Amino acid sequence: MARTLGKLLQVVGLVLLPAAMVMQLTGPVRAPLGVGSVSAMLVLMVFGFAVFNLGRIVEGYGTR
Repeated sequence: MARTLGKLLQVVGLVLLPAAMVMQLTGPVRAPLGVGSVSAMLVLMVFGFAVFNLGRIVEGYGTR
C-alpha cells in the first residue's frame, strides 16, 4: 500500500513540473502567489520536487 502511494506521489510530482512550465508560458498565472516576488512557476516547481521526494521516501518505507 505504501509503495503504491509513493509511486503515485512520484508521478504527481513529475506531472507538476512540466505543468508549471506550461502555465508560465501560456500566461494565466504570471502574478506571484502571495510570496513576494517569487513567480508562481518557481513555487509550483519546488512543490512538485517536494512531492516527488516525499513519494520516494514513502516508497522506500513500503519496500521490504
